[in-house]
Amino acid sequence: MTTPGQRRILVTSALPYINGVKHLGNLAGSMLPADVYARFQRLRGHDVLYICATDEHGTPAELAAQAAGMSVRAYCDEQHEIQKKAGEGFELSYDYFGRSSGEENARLTQHFAHVLEAEGLIEERVMEQVYSIDDGRFLPDRYVEGTCPYCEFEKARGDQCDNCGRLLDPVDLIDPYSAVSGSKNVEVRETRHLFLLQSKMQDTIRQWVEQSKDWPQLARSIALKWLDEGLRDRAITRDLSWGVPVTNPDGSIREGFENKVFYVWFDAPVEYIGATEEWSKATGQPDAWRSWWRTDEGADNVEYIQFMGKDNVAFHTVSFPVTIIGSKEPWKLVDQLKAFNWVTWYGGKFSTSNKRGVFMDQALDLLPADYWRWYLTANAPEGSDAAFTWEGFQASINSDLANVLGNFVNRITKYCASKFDGQVPSAGETGEAEAWMVSELETRLPQLFEHYENMDFRKVAAETRAIWAAGNEYLTKAEPWVKYKSDVDAAAVGVRTGLNLAALFGIIAQPIIPEAARMILDALDIPEDNRTLHADRIGRDGYGGLLDALPHGLAITPPDVLFRKIEDDQVTAWTEQFGGES
Repeated sequence: MTTPGQRRILVTSALPYINGVKHLGNLAGSMLPADVYARFQRLRGHDVLYICATDEHGTPAELAAQAAGMSVRAYCDEQHEIQKKAGEGFELSYDYFGRSSGEENARLTQHFAHVLEAEGLIEERVMEQVYSIDDGRFLPDRYVEGTCPYCEFEKARGDQCDNCGRLLDPVDLIDPYSAVSGSKNVEVRETRHLFLLQSKMQDTIRQWVEQSKDWPQLARSIALKWLDEGLRDRAITRDLSWGVPVTNPDGSIREGFENKVFYVWFDAPVEYIGATEEWSKATGQPDAWRSWWRTDEGADNVEYIQFMGKDNVAFHTVSFPVTIIGSKEPWKLVDQLKAFNWVTWYGGKFSTSNKRGVFMDQALDLLPADYWRWYLTANAPEGSDAAFTWEGFQASINSDLANVLGNFVNRITKYCASKFDGQVPSAGETGEAEAWMVSELETRLPQLFEHYENMDFRKVAAETRAIWAAGNEYLTKAEPWVKYKSDVDAAAVGVRTGLNLAALFGIIAQPIIPEAARMILDALDIPEDNRTLHADRIGRDGYGGLLDALPHGLAITPPDVLFRKIEDDQVTAWTEQFGGES
């Protein structure tokens, strides 16, 4: 039950594919910003549901399982747990982390196919598809490579050219070959598949996209580019054994489709709904998912926010909406779609298949999650691609976390312990330095909240850092260590204000660096109920109260060093281990 002023916010991030632990680029382009946003909105007191899942169907899963000498199911079971553990290591606050291979997703995918066919949006067609004689299999779009017929890029995939961005069909490629084996012994054969008639929905989808004026420019531009090129009818089944079976409405296997399954890009977005149903069942409220997804059952008051890399935008702004809108059923549509560019790795993309860059499990072996969370948020690939370099990472951590935040908290808490018996002092009257700090908070906190609402994550990190930096400037103005020599009461004001700032800094740090924030707030003995950014706590009676919120006499304990600086020899070692340029 929501309270007055409380929003219901559904957050999803693009589903990480099952074939291996994700790299930092995947993390930065979907899962991490979704988590930071979800954490902020929870701190504001809103009802947030953050859903994600492993995307487990398709040829890559089959091939990875084959290479591992495992059944596909056993391979996906193993990899799901590995990815779940990696997410936990980075403190991704999923309310539920599901699996697209679950029965909920299968049932929903089959339901949508039946409804869409009844609405005249699915039909059987015979199509030409590339068959690899040496591999003994039809090759799904992404497993055919060749030369783009439009721009002559020699590494174009069968579904899309990464160079010019055009949608392709595998049979369009010049000199096609199998990306599985590299074999050029391929031929075009006929096979029967179900087609989603996206062309019939062209005008409807364009109208919907054009109404979505609040989307960030990157997402809108990609959606409109696809629409300008004209929506093409797309096959939504594949000649595979691993995936959602193609059924009739009575549950029987569709004739002629005994050895086919639904295309992974048809069933994967449906898993957002499927995983929510999984969450419902896991929490003992089997029908609760409906109030998040069915507008006739309560989802009309839900704000739905999606996070993803730019390569996933077209499927979420065109293909999945064709499914949802085309069903003519009351399903919730996305309200905001936050898209990201790439995080680049020394001149190229991070890549799971090519093992380029640092991966989530490797990163945690090097440093705590907060270091990576901070850097990837502060350098989010929003307006353009963002280059990862070891030197840039080192500079950001040492400056922002160690020098600005860590130094502030350690200085003020240790000084309180040594001069004021580790208790919040009560003596003294506020003056010009405190008035200046209140003015800073009056300006900067509303700006910070606005950046969060706009999902401008670089600005979020920059404003957070600016507030921390203002605290350091306050201590320079207040000089409690200087005043202590002649006026203990004046020094007490500076220490009390500094401790309250440390508490505030810990509270606003929670969405980005939750572990360090906990250490700060635990050291200051802040109750869980007071670690929020609720509107009735922040700014309700002006911002001056934030500087005197801690009970006088409260015992505090200086935390351990929050952030250790990254040394040059570490950068040298990591460069040798992972590559890059020192």
